[in-house]
Amino acid sequence: MTKLFLSSVLLILSLILPIWMFSEFHQPFVENFDSRTLENFTYVSRGSDADFKWTSGTTSQKEKSTSVLSFKLDPKDPAGPGRGPEISSNKQVHFGHFAARLKVPDATFRQPNIGAVVGYFTYTNDSELGLSEIDFEWLLADPQVIYLGTWTGKSGNLKRVGRTINLAQGLIYANEYREDANGIREDLTREQHQPLMIETIPDFDASKDFHTYGFDWYPDRIRWWMIHPHKGDTLVLWDYQGKRGIPQHPSKYLMNFWHTDNWAVETNPKSLEKSKHRFELEVDWMSYEPLKTNL
Repeated sequence: MTKLFLSSVLLILSLILPIWMFSEFHQPFVENFDSRTLENFTYVSRGSDADFKWTSGTTSQKEKSTSVLSFKLDPKDPAGPGRGPEISSNKQVHFGHFAARLKVPDATFRQPNIGAVVGYFTYTNDSELGLSEIDFEWLLADPQVIYLGTWTGKSGNLKRVGRTINLAQGLIYANEYREDANGIREDLTREQHQPLMIETIPDFDASKDFHTYGFDWYPDRIRWWMIHPHKGDTLVLWDYQGKRGIPQHPSKYLMNFWHTDNWAVETNPKSLEKSKHRFELEVDWMSYEPLKTNL
């Protein structure tokens, strides 16, 4: 009777409690990177094990009163995501609200053709369920450009919804759905293409100052946003409500910095060079809040 009773209680709790209450999921947190020890993340890298590639609790070069997570590129690292410095959440995350304050490295004068990516994202690749990925990405060769999107589907048949924007010029370069394996590429329209226009912020440059970026992940919608650098309110970058491309299964929560030799920024097709310097990414904080459900 006791075991049966406990099993019944656990079943009821699993149906009524928020998903983060169970041990494999994160509770709400803010990681401030104010000490060497990470509370909610683990450092990982499949590249070199050089000590200089990362540290937490170090003083920002931009804001002397701010402690940050510092990522530095190792010119010896091979190309590919995960070869540079990376942190991954200790537990899984799911539908909810994600935010981070960071400053992208400034490489435009020292190495204008650099091929390097800053990624802020969720990710898992399950053998049965396939890929679950939600991205914010910046390419150092043009820090006025931001890439937003998701990856879903199984290996060999991945599906992408994405938007590429230039805030300094108020441009939307692309707003599309694609399946590379099948050669499918379609422009997104209506509820998949909101807002239709992006506000121009003439002095925007992700490498000049810290900015707060975030995304809200719902079962039927993803909204990417940032805090407006002058007005201080929320600027919606993309409110995607399409029927395709919204990840459904739990993921890990990550930040990384890596060399790409096959993805040039929208405005510079030559930007594929391996880094010649230890360019530094600074992250002030990262946060996560699970989606509240109506019980």
